Amino acid sequence: MTDAQISVARQHVEPYTKLLGYPKANMQFLTGYIEDLRRAGVPDGTIDIAISNCVVNLAPDKRLVLKAVYDSLAVGGEFYFSDVYCDRRLPEDVRQDKVLWGECLSGALYVEDFKRLCREVGFTDPRVLSTRPMSIDNAAIADKLGNAQFSSIQFRLFKLPNLETLCEDYGQVAVYKGTITEHKHGYQLDDHHWFPTGKPVLVCGNTADMVGASWLKEHFTITGNRNVHFGLFPCGPSPASAGPAAGSGGGSCC
Repeated sequence: MTDAQISVARQHVEPYTKLLGYPKANMQFLTGYIEDLRRAGVPDGTIDIAISNCVVNLAPDKRLVLKAVYDSLAVGGEFYFSDVYCDRRLPEDVRQDKVLWGECLSGALYVEDFKRLCREVGFTDPRVLSTRPMSIDNAAIADKLGNAQFSSIQFRLFKLPNLETLCEDYGQVAVYKGTITEHKHGYQLDDHHWFPTGKPVLVCGNTADMVGASWLKEHFTITGNRNVHFGLFPCGPSPASAGPAAGSGGGSCC
């Protein structure tokens, strides 16, 4: 977000262009705030995938950040990112502590409040890809935080108009084609959806849209539509969901 950072980034353009095997650079760098991507030069509806790593928790207005990213995404686009979250709402004195802000702890949202913000701006069905508990090893910092527990969580937020707040059953089936180079043998959508290559997997309507109406659609075949509704999608354990990154719960839908 500073000219100095942009300068450093530009110094690495040519070496990385060669390293990745591109004949010419295809990157551009914009300066601005993630709360106002339009002013930074990102038009609405133009981004396929937005990626972030431990930045959103540092923004004072998380809702504005999520809204800005949502607006910038094309339909079928995705906000793919990791950040720090808390298992409770932090007290005001903790949220104003400058040292804890620097440690990316003061700005950590209660994870359920984060999900509520996602739904408010249009990310109707937030999906978790992975969760890693964080340890607080500094005794003074741990004392300030009390019993609050923190985790690093990787979220996937899709901009899709037909997502529902619950997993609904329409009898749809998804088959992963194995066509993403780095995922030849299967694809992990989230912590409870693993698609082995070539194997039909029964999915809810939301999951069918995530893999069949997003940027992933060329890599999946979806059978069925939403013409007939069979009630809530069963969320019990499913062998099809037990992929490499699946959590211990292993349910077939959220």
